[in-house]
Amino acid sequence: MMQIENLSKSFGSKEVLQNIHLSLEAGKVYGVVGQNGAGKTTLFRCMAGLESYFGRINTKSDQFKDRLGFLPTNPFFFAKITGREYLQLLCNARRIPSPNFEAKNIFELPLDEYAINYSTGMKKKLAVTGILLQQNDFFILDEPFNGVDIQSNILLTEIILRLKALQKTIVIASHIFSTLQDTCDEIHLLEAGKFQPAVCKADFQQLENTMKAITIGNRLDQLDLK
Repeated sequence: MMQIENLSKSFGSKEVLQNIHLSLEAGKVYGVVGQNGAGKTTLFRCMAGLESYFGRINTKSDQFKDRLGFLPTNPFFFAKITGREYLQLLCNARRIPSPNFEAKNIFELPLDEYAINYSTGMKKKLAVTGILLQQNDFFILDEPFNGVDIQSNILLTEIILRLKALQKTIVIASHIFSTLQDTCDEIHLLEAGKFQPAVCKADFQQLENTMKAITIGNRLDQLDLK
């Protein structure tokens, strides 16, 4: 469980997050949506302990960081590390015995090639595999479906649902609304650094329609397409 209270974050004079409140429970999937620059990634980095902030983030465990799987939008890889070595590194970091990596390679990645040479989608899938092997209890997934092929999107959706069934806590940011509809228990809209009231599953379609109306407006008419 995580309780976020009055979380604010500024970069210089620009306030990115303003008095964020959020309660996250085990066995639930939470979606965070918003336009580019709304503060989603900054919020996730604060939750992961990678950014300083004002306010409080309370968790039940003193070893929260050791049970957190954080997937950034663009995972980092050393220049001369293979996919297999990357997975080994993440297991070593949590003192987890090395599994049979071939058996765990559900995305069928070329584990003996340098990860830096992977495509965007392959890098994302390698990073996902790594945090899954760590046996985490809390997952922050920043655009997990971005750049990933449709077959892997299906598999990622089922992974998230399996984690939920195992009573893990999952927070997802995604620009693909259908993936949030398939996985989330509630969705939080971040606008100008503030959360709008949470939307539960029964009202997801209404939220999507509202977001479409706000986003599209009269923009298509302005283009005067012919």
